[in-house]
Amino acid sequence: MDLFESIFNDAGKMLDRFASVPENLRILEEAGKRMVESLRAGKKIIACGNGGSMCDAMHFAEELTGRFRDNRPPVAAIAISDPAYITCTANDYGFDLVFARYIEGLGSKGDVLLAISTSGNSPNIVNAVKSAKDMEMIVIGLTGEKGGKMTGFCDLVIKTPHSPYSDRIQEIHIKVIHSLIHYIEKNLFQT
Repeated sequence: MDLFESIFNDAGKMLDRFASVPENLRILEEAGKRMVESLRAGKKIIACGNGGSMCDAMHFAEELTGRFRDNRPPVAAIAISDPAYITCTANDYGFDLVFARYIEGLGSKGDVLLAISTSGNSPNIVNAVKSAKDMEMIVIGLTGEKGGKMTGFCDLVIKTPHSPYSDRIQEIHIKVIHSLIHYIEKNLFQT
């Protein structure tokens, strides 16, 4: 039991550290506003990430297109997660371009890219962010404390407190994702 108590205490402290920084909450609200504005303009949100971050991107998109808390119309959101597309593109162009090519094919000016990377240095995420910026998309990064290489190409970056382990970072990421979805629901549909 001591192990589990320690795990939950550590996770709670990490969440408290994130929430106690007013700038984190300000950036989170600004990200939500930009997403709502884009959706109101008939645009969409594209999310991407690797491994657990891909699962977070998928979770984000499915909660928006499906249902989060309340019944409401679906929201235009998609995660780049089709294994056939990813393996085809990786085979032909290399793994570093799997997300960038998707964005170049389906993204448009005014869309939002939610780029998720615990390090901020994944080459395929950095390339996706660059492609999205070139297309005049709104780029929101969700990353660890240092932000990594993608930071310089994002319009907004939501950074977690430092942790030597990606699971702690991902735990904050899922809370951020749920908070953004909740914000979108409340502000897009006034529920």
